[in-house]
Amino acid sequence: MSPSADPSRAIPPGNPEAVRDLFERIAPAYDRLNDLLSLGLHRIWKRQAIAWLAPQPGQRLIDLCCGTGDLALVIAEKVRPGGLVLGLDAAETPLRQARSRAARAPWLPLEFQLGDALDTQLGDGWADGAVMAYGLRNLQDPALGLQELRRLLRAGGRAVVLDFNRPEDPQGLTARFQRLYLRQLVVPLARKAGLEAQYAYLEDSLARFPTGVQQEQLALAAGFTHAHHQPLAGGQMGMLQLVA
Repeated sequence: MSPSADPSRAIPPGNPEAVRDLFERIAPAYDRLNDLLSLGLHRIWKRQAIAWLAPQPGQRLIDLCCGTGDLALVIAEKVRPGGLVLGLDAAETPLRQARSRAARAPWLPLEFQLGDALDTQLGDGWADGAVMAYGLRNLQDPALGLQELRRLLRAGGRAVVLDFNRPEDPQGLTARFQRLYLRQLVVPLARKAGLEAQYAYLEDSLARFPTGVQQEQLALAAGFTHAHHQPLAGGQMGMLQLVA
């Protein structure tokens, strides 16, 4: 697939309405495609993120850009008793799936709300900890997203941001492998599900996403006292570890 033929041009990265519509469309196939496209490895990366977050019983945590709620459900098991996990997302269709999942485990302290990760309407220091998986890259302004994330956390609270990694060298082996993976595996498989444009968008969204070093700098500028970006999967993914 040549860049000139890339159907993702119809989905401008960072445009809130376009991104919301994208996730409304892909929600029914999202979890199945994630398993297929990552060979199930996304579950391992999420467990690594949770391990670093180290949620404790009684804590109040927020899952920003929570999607279909798979991460929120795992975290909710760890804050019992007395805790709460609030999942927030801008798209209603994935939230319906998240609520359906939560209804099958009514003992879990879970809530899901429609909301904006750049303006959550929650109070300062509301959360003991926070997670954002595959959301920061899709925000209109990732720097503002990190500022809102910091505002939400109490002093000393932890946050972890999991997402694709944008390699430092765009012509290096890691970046070239990433483009090959997206163009030759992700897009063709998504095409079979009728979601070619929605998954071709990944490459465009990465082109504007801050690198790991830039994410660390943005997080420190937002007021975090600690920011460390850890590459995963040979540099294809990244985990930004934060302390307020």
